[in-house]
Amino acid sequence: MNDLQKIVQFIENKKEKLIQVSDKIWGFAETRFEEFQSAELLCETLEAEGFTVEKGIANMPTAFVASFGQGSPIVAILGEYDALSGLSQEKGSATEKAIQAGGNGHGCGHNLLGVGSLAAAIALKEMMEREGLQGTVRYYGCPGEEGGSGKTYMAREGCFDDIDFALCWHPHTVNSIMPGNSLANYQVYFKFKGKSSHAAASPHLGRSALDAVELMNIGVNYLREHIIQDARIHYAITDAGGYSPNVVQAQAEVLYLIRAPKTGQVQEIYERVCNIAKGAALMTGTEVKIVFDKACSNVIQNATLESTLHQVMGEIGVPTFSEEELAFAKELQSSLSAADIAEEFGRYPKELEAALKEKPMAEVIIPYSPASNRSVGGSTDVGDVSWIAPTAQVFTACWVLGTPAHTWQVVTIGATSIAHKGMLQAGKVLAGAALEVIKNPELLEKAKQELKDRLGDTTYQCPIPADVMPSRYRNG
Repeated sequence: MNDLQKIVQFIENKKEKLIQVSDKIWGFAETRFEEFQSAELLCETLEAEGFTVEKGIANMPTAFVASFGQGSPIVAILGEYDALSGLSQEKGSATEKAIQAGGNGHGCGHNLLGVGSLAAAIALKEMMEREGLQGTVRYYGCPGEEGGSGKTYMAREGCFDDIDFALCWHPHTVNSIMPGNSLANYQVYFKFKGKSSHAAASPHLGRSALDAVELMNIGVNYLREHIIQDARIHYAITDAGGYSPNVVQAQAEVLYLIRAPKTGQVQEIYERVCNIAKGAALMTGTEVKIVFDKACSNVIQNATLESTLHQVMGEIGVPTFSEEELAFAKELQSSLSAADIAEEFGRYPKELEAALKEKPMAEVIIPYSPASNRSVGGSTDVGDVSWIAPTAQVFTACWVLGTPAHTWQVVTIGATSIAHKGMLQAGKVLAGAALEVIKNPELLEKAKQELKDRLGDTTYQCPIPADVMPSRYRNG
């Protein structure tokens, strides 16, 4: 039995426990920096597997690092476990039905992500013990990826400074290497303060903070034409000033998320957005307070590690699905729009289209080519880790083809046997690739040299200011 077969067998032997942990985290559905039950469950599981756990790192109660072994190389397996607000959904349902109206749900599959990485960490530990290999396995419990950038705060505190390489994964619709390009971002609150008054009897005495928010949003809408095409500016009005239209709103608040391919580009757009906010305050006779919430960097691709992950995935193969699972997947796929499905198939080579369209679940591996890696369009705080050490990620098929992230369809499938298969596959691939790198020092050196070459003269600068601390909601 070779190394990969041993890893596969080990994880298969542990699968019932791993599935149980994942499903519990799915049920907890805790949002950014509030993942207390999820983090504790992961810590207990890791301690039971022989890891030493340090909790509350980087000023975050739900962040932790679990370690086994000693010396180099030090491999970081990254785990996430936060949910999204407003995406409560029953499991295994082909129709939208919330468990709790307005409740939380794992709309990005982080219950799977955290436990797939857990599977990798414990399997790698097992192999290192069996073969007497020197090195350190670390599972990083990373909170608040959704809108919190927990890893960026961890990077700022030096938590990744001594690692040799990092691996991660994400649930998706296909089995592939995760595209190397993500968008850097800043998330910032703009809090306007005005003066209340009777909106009919004395409106001239009031100064509307809500008017300021609306004028700011209009100004930013005009800005969109004059920024680079790959940039994105999103916003949510988080305080509209109350529910009484006959009162001039004395306070209002809007939260902006600004994205671009590189951090410097985000900074430039951010400064322009700030000027628009100041202009809106000037026009309305209000005051504006700008409160920086969080940020993350773009991903630095590492083809050396990605090629290793792809090779291991090819050797392990991909899960197959039962007729019952495919029937449910087909029913769930019928809830997606034609545009959702067309967007999916437009991403991949034409020769794969027929194979992907045969079934609602991907049972093939997408070919890997570093030169053709597309941008994922979104952002991830894994980017900050990738500036510090060679880093690579994979996708495995946990969702129905055509499923967009951050939807109820992701939540409903996330505690089913379909998603469990993709989660376990991810653990096997990550563990197999990590072991390959540990046993081949020249591969690790190649990955490190590639990172140096890609960075050139640039060095990592944390995009979150030193005085900004992690918070569920910023009231400053």
